[in-house]
Amino acid sequence: MMDRYDKLILELLQEDAEISLTDIAEKVNLTKNPCWRRIQKLQEAGIIRKKVSLLDAQKLNLGVTVFVNINTNQHTAEWFDKFAEVVRNIPEIIEFYRMSGNVDYMLKVVVPSIQAYDVVYKKLIKRVDIFNVDSYFAMEEMKNTTALPLTYC
Repeated sequence: MMDRYDKLILELLQEDAEISLTDIAEKVNLTKNPCWRRIQKLQEAGIIRKKVSLLDAQKLNLGVTVFVNINTNQHTAEWFDKFAEVVRNIPEIIEFYRMSGNVDYMLKVVVPSIQAYDVVYKKLIKRVDIFNVDSYFAMEEMKNTTALPLTYC
């Protein structure tokens, strides 16, 4: 079970993964050794999966975000394995979900332009049989965070 110290540590690390152990310990009111042990336990438990750098898509010429709804009429393991492999090998597809409801799969794609998205779309439909594709272009990013809420643990 996580206690309030673990949650505070996770909040700090979600905000800045490069924060020093000294700063974390000071902010959560622990000494460095217990703080370090808690971080190690959170990593060993898989709660902290990895530490990454978040990049600015606009500055990398990736200003177009597309949400793509995919429907298939083939619900076999073989089709899914092929589809998943194709999706994983297209770097512009940065998120991939199996959905409930009227959509089978949802993808999040980042590209520099609508024309670049068309290239991604053509790669996708060339490599795997898809029944229907609906693409939605984001007009404005209203909220984007990687921080998970910690009130439920």
